Amino acid sequence: MNSQTIFDFNADAKLSNWQVVDDVVMGGKSLGTFGLNAEGHGIFKGLVSLENNGGFSSVKYNFDKIFVKNNAKISLKVKGDGKDYQFRIKAKSVESYSYIHTFSTDGSWQTIEIPLNVFYPSFRGRKLDIPNFSENSMEEIAFLIANSKQEKFELVIDKIELI
Repeated sequence: MNSQTIFDFNADAKLSNWQVVDDVVMGGKSLGTFGLNAEGHGIFKGLVSLENNGGFSSVKYNFDKIFVKNNAKISLKVKGDGKDYQFRIKAKSVESYSYIHTFSTDGSWQTIEIPLNVFYPSFRGRKLDIPNFSENSMEEIAFLIANSKQEKFELVIDKIELI
């Protein structure tokens, strides 16, 4: 199998295709930001608020179609804050639903490997009655935090790849 880099953060990384999407799209008051830290890593941080039925913050990355048939897993090199996050993928960026998997962080740098076939389809927090991810390609990835509580968060991202 050949690895494929989806995004490798560095001081010169272009973040123009990354977009923060918070619960403000539905009236909530969460606030996330995304940028590069002094070491050139991606940093997704902010505050999740439960006000006005809110409760999530996310950052998504759209890209030209990547074929995944030669890869079995997503590999994330991240440093979290001890909280749980979702990693989401979309076969087509225009689809309304995502395939998601939750991972836990422990405050240290971690390499988290997630088999593609464990990503389950979900739309607005509800699991869909269709098969887990088995597509041949993807066009969007996202990180999302939604732990049903008001909390500050910070996720540092070094590299995202298919292996």
